[in-house]
Amino acid sequence: MSHPTAPQLLEAVGLFLKEAEAALTGRLAFHARVAANVVAIVVRELAQDPDAAEARALSPWGGGAAVCRALREGRLDPQDPELLAALREAVLARLAVDNPRYATFERLKARPVIAR
Repeated sequence: MSHPTAPQLLEAVGLFLKEAEAALTGRLAFHARVAANVVAIVVRELAQDPDAAEARALSPWGGGAAVCRALREGRLDPQDPELLAALREAVLARLAVDNPRYATFERLKARPVIAR
């Protein structure tokens, strides 16, 4: 028998916090809800690895820091369709973890992607 995985353990903590929140009031209930949301974000981050998705999307330009530097220095065109598509991919990967129910996230996912 193997032990539970980190995401499984975190999901159990999240369920407990949601149950505890129902039994709490005021400030403690609020903090239980915040803690449950934090646990849910960590579970999604472990499952989806947005840092790796961003690194993959921006690797043709040397990664996120290199893109920022090149944009600041005027070496990259901020209107470049390929760069914009890569940035969109990186942002969507992060939003999928941080707040997948965000209305703009749903609209962006539904929009056609600029050709790369």
